[in-house]
Amino acid sequence: METKANHLNEKPGFHVWWRLLRPHTLTASFIPVFVGTMLAVLDNHFRPLVFIAMLVAAMLIQAATNMFNEYYDYKRGLDNENSVGIGGTIVRDGIKPIVVKRLAFTFFGIAVLLGVYICMASSWWIALIGSICMLIGYLYTGGPIPIAYTPFGELFSGLLMGTVIIGISYYIQTETLTWQVIVISIPIAILIGSILLANNIRDLDGDKENGRKTIAILLGRKNAIYLLSTLMLISYALTAAFIIADLLPIYSIISFLSIPVARKAVQLFQANTTNVGMIPAMATVAKLNTIYGALIGLSLLLQIIIPLPF
Repeated sequence: METKANHLNEKPGFHVWWRLLRPHTLTASFIPVFVGTMLAVLDNHFRPLVFIAMLVAAMLIQAATNMFNEYYDYKRGLDNENSVGIGGTIVRDGIKPIVVKRLAFTFFGIAVLLGVYICMASSWWIALIGSICMLIGYLYTGGPIPIAYTPFGELFSGLLMGTVIIGISYYIQTETLTWQVIVISIPIAILIGSILLANNIRDLDGDKENGRKTIAILLGRKNAIYLLSTLMLISYALTAAFIIADLLPIYSIISFLSIPVARKAVQLFQANTTNVGMIPAMATVAKLNTIYGALIGLSLLLQIIIPLPF
């Protein structure tokens, strides 16, 4: 009989460690740094080394959070060799749990060193904010009451990975922060939270059996999918409003080219009910965040290269 692992087409060797990073989620750290930096460049501020340090630190923190997730889900008995939507390095590939945990702390350590450089180049307040982000990343599945077991996972992920990272990325370039930057971050924050919502829709049955109280569980699958589509619509509505209000350049209209991806994600969720069947739906939501965010960043870059009044 073909196992779920076979369906996932998992490979040994380097691919084991690559899956541990859960690369499809890393755009949730790359896109906010890119957009925040492009907003700074639009205001005539750009420090390449600070940008690179911030980008690497954000991705390391995201990857470490994924590793803590895998470690603690294993320790709590949530994951087994047939679980989908996980890296599977512990339950399917035989990597020792302590190795995963130590690697996560190593990534945090490297991020801290990069953070020291960022603070020296900007402000030591960044150290406090960065520490809070790492703590929440750890507490997402670690600690006595993991955030992942509550209805607040989407809120925390969207706020921290979206608004906070965009704000920090802008601030370390300009050493100031405007309300416009915070407002512009909202659609991306919503789409990042949607990635986690999509993950929780896929894992609804297993999470329910293990005592989690995610939004998807509280609403039920059908209503959770409806919420997902509503959040996507809100993101596009806000984008249109920001263009009309001159918060975003007219070029940002290209972000609407990602609408078919959003539609496809919802359709895939509606057409599938098994964990394996919903994997493409989950991946499409992550792709939506990547494409939308990249197009917003590109629109800001176009405004820099060929300025239009807005």
